Amino acid sequence: MTKTTRVMLAVLAVCGTSAAIAQSSVNVYGRINTTVESQKIGADSKSVMNDNSSFIGFRGTEDLGNGLKAGFQLEGRFNADNGSGEGGGGLNFARHSEVNLSGNFGTVRLGKFNVGSYLATADYISMHNHDTGSSSDALYAYVFPEGNQISYRSPDFGGVTAEFNYGFGEKANRETTLTGFGFDPANAVGGQHKGAFDAALNYNNGPLGLGLGYTQAKTNDAGDSLKEQQLGLRASYTINSLTLGAYYQYYKASADAFDTKRHAYRLAAMYTLGASEFHANVGRAQGYKGDLDNLKTSATQWTLGYNYNLSKRTKVYGYFTKISNGDDIGYGPVTNAGDNFRSIAVGVRHLF
Repeated sequence: MTKTTRVMLAVLAVCGTSAAIAQSSVNVYGRINTTVESQKIGADSKSVMNDNSSFIGFRGTEDLGNGLKAGFQLEGRFNADNGSGEGGGGLNFARHSEVNLSGNFGTVRLGKFNVGSYLATADYISMHNHDTGSSSDALYAYVFPEGNQISYRSPDFGGVTAEFNYGFGEKANRETTLTGFGFDPANAVGGQHKGAFDAALNYNNGPLGLGLGYTQAKTNDAGDSLKEQQLGLRASYTINSLTLGAYYQYYKASADAFDTKRHAYRLAAMYTLGASEFHANVGRAQGYKGDLDNLKTSATQWTLGYNYNLSKRTKVYGYFTKISNGDDIGYGPVTNAGDNFRSIAVGVRHLF
């Protein structure tokens, strides 16, 4: 064997070792979730087939060695009831889009995704249909404008994790949390996105779970600065076959033209019996106070549901859900302030 041949074989061996270290994998996953419903919005009744946040996703990781990994995650919404993309358009990845680096230090993420405060509180106790469709939580104030985000998630320290998220405003236009509620407080409900911050803590150890989340977002509308804040607390506990959960949220909005605040809370319960799940939850949003105290803006939402798990990935289910709005508010899938909403639904959900 010549010296040149030995050198070439040695180079190939090193390349092969490097390729073995930098292992990569890509997984395709998703959810198809469809219901048939009898709905009533205000005085109008209709029968519909409804999509409940169906999506297809792609997730991949590459082992870079020394405990460092690179990854990505893309999720695209589609309407399972007619096969079209979200909003009737083509498939895109507006639901979730990120690239990340992770290691012993934690995980750094760039892109668009749900922030930690929501996942630590409202989403955590939405057990009956994963906070999707007509029975999703209509009363939680999601303050953070998603997109153009950088996030850090800590390692697990004895059941405790922390997450911090910053959203670059990029001078883009945004609608605030107050928009669409049936009233327009001093016309200060939209404008130039000036940046947002989110922080969350989670504790999970055995049957007990606790969550804390804080969000702040700023908007500027023709020189009128609007600052929104929310603080949420969550607790959950499992006793044999019974899981109980609750969250509380404080929301505050301050602008040159008005100041207002609001309290909201939700209680949830799930009881499992074999393949069956029995669900109940009720939420209450108190009326806006301060400069909006003269308006009737309180609302109540409650849901009763039943799930039957055909397998770990497939279930059939049914639920009754209702939202009762005050005269000057319009939570949920309504178009007019003061309208109420109710739905009786049966559906199938499949994970792949």
